[in-house]
Amino acid sequence: MRYFNCLWLMLAVLLVQGCVPIVAGGVGASALVLSDRRTSGIIIEDQNIESKALGQIDAQYQKTVHVNVTSFNRAVLITGQVPNETIKADIGKLVSTLTNVKSVTNELQILALTDFSWRSNDAMITANIKMRFVSNGQGFKAENVKVVTENSSVFLMGLVYHKEADAATQIAGGSKGVERVVKVFEYLD
Repeated sequence: MRYFNCLWLMLAVLLVQGCVPIVAGGVGASALVLSDRRTSGIIIEDQNIESKALGQIDAQYQKTVHVNVTSFNRAVLITGQVPNETIKADIGKLVSTLTNVKSVTNELQILALTDFSWRSNDAMITANIKMRFVSNGQGFKAENVKVVTENSSVFLMGLVYHKEADAATQIAGGSKGVERVVKVFEYLD
């Protein structure tokens, strides 16, 4: 039983870090890509959007902001902390002008930058939610819902049906340490 729990914990950590396709390799990686509702082209576009956005933000603002950019089906979520409303708006505009971006949800907070311990807490919240998704028994696949946690706020993204979104929201909202849940879903029904 202890081995089984360790295996689940390792899987959760890999899912949070996005490393499962690299670690799984071969057939396992193909199965994960096949279960994603996005096309392989869109998955690559999402990665490019994230990389370009973060590169431009870092070049312009360097160490003065803490920004995360998550793209799912070309819908972009921006989270983190910035010093003022002007920078928040500028980053939102910068991301919205990138090629292939369909929409932008700007959830940047005007706060002091969070420290490592706070970000570690956010990572633990995300891992806990992903673990609860894997064992949910509510008829949705954990890999169809992307979880982003920033400053104890949980953002849920994905291509989902309303029933799946409701189940994911209920699970996330009932998880330890979560202060609020924000749905950034694209609905299939």
